[in-house]
Amino acid sequence: MRPEQHKQCDLARSAKPLKVGFVLARSFTLSAFALFVDTLRLASDQKDRSGRVLADWQVLGSTRHLVTSSCGVQVAPTTDFIDPARFDYIVVVGGLLSVSQPVDNETISYLRQAAAKRVPLIGVCTGSFILAEAGLMINHESCVSWLHHQDFRERFPDLRVRSDRLFHLDGQRGSCAGGSSSADLANVLVRRHIGRDAARNALEVLQIDQARSATHSQARRPIVIDAKDPRIASVLITMEQNLEGDISLEGLARSVGLSRRQLERLFEEQTGLSPGAAYRRIRLERAKELLQNTNRAVVDIAFDVGYSSASHFTKAFRLAFGNTPLSVRSSQPELH
Repeated sequence: MRPEQHKQCDLARSAKPLKVGFVLARSFTLSAFALFVDTLRLASDQKDRSGRVLADWQVLGSTRHLVTSSCGVQVAPTTDFIDPARFDYIVVVGGLLSVSQPVDNETISYLRQAAAKRVPLIGVCTGSFILAEAGLMINHESCVSWLHHQDFRERFPDLRVRSDRLFHLDGQRGSCAGGSSSADLANVLVRRHIGRDAARNALEVLQIDQARSATHSQARRPIVIDAKDPRIASVLITMEQNLEGDISLEGLARSVGLSRRQLERLFEEQTGLSPGAAYRRIRLERAKELLQNTNRAVVDIAFDVGYSSASHFTKAFRLAFGNTPLSVRSSQPELH
């Protein structure tokens, strides 16, 4: 080993490591946990000698009982609920929403204690649901998978949520959609606390081509409109998740760092539509889907997609598709 390499290793060993505590929910998502941990581990990688050099982590638990992931693999907590102030971050890894009590009351109390000590809390996968249930996402915006967006809105109607991006850091809180985005979020923490070289090295060993930022959109296309620009894709997903039509063009533009005029111009270039026309098309396509696949009343579907009256909805629907909602409904086989 060359002298400069020895010096780099000595500096790494003397630096204070990034410390992360993990709380695993019952039926947690193994991939989200593993990718987060391995990004931390590989930040110290030197020719396959990675370890707890530049980052350290513990799996916290109210008991030492094994925690079973959604795929059946079990993980053992490595420590009890020690002082949360010993960690730079505490990461809650969620999983299946069907689990009625993903963490016990002692865990909830510990997370509240960590928040009181101003330890940043991060919800991974459905971990943001656990933080929200504990009252720890008030005045913070959560990022969840598009699969869970509606579930979050129904459970926590007073909280802000988005599913147009991979992850979100908001003051003392963070959240991400899970899956591979766990590595992206962990990589941001590595870059922030350890350095760019360590962050780049971790991703290279994980065979991830490049780091994705918080503004990258989730891997899901909107219903009917495609766009290559990630900002437009993000806005289209936000439209799709807010079919009531109650979001403003200014708000959409701000969400992706653009002015209203810039958003309008970019929309025309990318989709050939104005933002308003694109929003209307997405809402009407959803209405058509509901007419074809449910027995819900036409007036209820109209309200769901942001129309205040059935007549207004019928007029817009006919203009878009050339026939009325009732004719679309009558052409479908009867649902039971």
